[in-house]
Amino acid sequence: MTEEVLDCISLRVPAAVMESFEAALSSICRAVSFYHDEDSDEWDLQGVKERGEYEGDLAAALMVAEMVSGFSPQITRGLVPIGGWLARTQQAFPEQLIGQRFAIRGTHIQTPELPGRITITLDAGLAFGTGEHNSTRGCLATLEDLVKRHHPQRILDLGTGSGILAIAAAKLLHNSVLATDIDARAARVAAENARLNGVASIVRAIQADGWADPRITKAAPFDLVFANILARPLCAMASQLSAHLAPGGVAILAGLLNTQVNWVLSCHRRAGLRLERRLMDGAWSILTLRKG
Repeated sequence: MTEEVLDCISLRVPAAVMESFEAALSSICRAVSFYHDEDSDEWDLQGVKERGEYEGDLAAALMVAEMVSGFSPQITRGLVPIGGWLARTQQAFPEQLIGQRFAIRGTHIQTPELPGRITITLDAGLAFGTGEHNSTRGCLATLEDLVKRHHPQRILDLGTGSGILAIAAAKLLHNSVLATDIDARAARVAAENARLNGVASIVRAIQADGWADPRITKAAPFDLVFANILARPLCAMASQLSAHLAPGGVAILAGLLNTQVNWVLSCHRRAGLRLERRLMDGAWSILTLRKG
């Protein structure tokens, strides 16, 4: 029997345009990896998707990224066996200890869970994030610090991806979490991961187009909102975020580069939110904002 193969898309871009191309690949690919070359300040991006599928969508997404960034990278295409890719993914996905409270591991890890830590188990073969990205780690560390003085009841994970943040909040706070993503595949993955981690009864994962979805409006106002997306949509939705936060509510914003912080902060200050904490992890920043 012939082994299934995946399309592999590789490109190298300057740090200033990394956000646009990472978003383009993430919107189409089953998984995206990225490596920062600090000497050249460039990023190597690689995405894998089903062979022959979404070609038009991929071309359109990359074209938009080129138009927005003004940069045209050299794109390399190839095929990779899914078995080999899964094996490499699992090998590259050891258990991660984040802060003092969290551990993230793949389903391929069979050793006993570490005592004193909240373990989040993910299928390393699924897309939409395995907790390795600086922004995800930073959000978990920020959540750990936040609960020392803030105990949110109504929680939203906007752009949930694999559901890591929603699952972490549900396990840590034992409260219901609404997890949304514009991508139907991501919403399905988040729901499956919630079931895998025993919190399906309190994590509701749905496909939703941002704040426009009436199910989000109905669940508002929120005491805590995670928005680990990208700087541009964060700025575009600043007023809607503020409108859906309860007085004293907190938003944890991520997915933005250090160079984009002032822009993002300016948009949210105009919407009535104030900076409470900034965490930097490499080239990325995680902002904690509170509604006065």
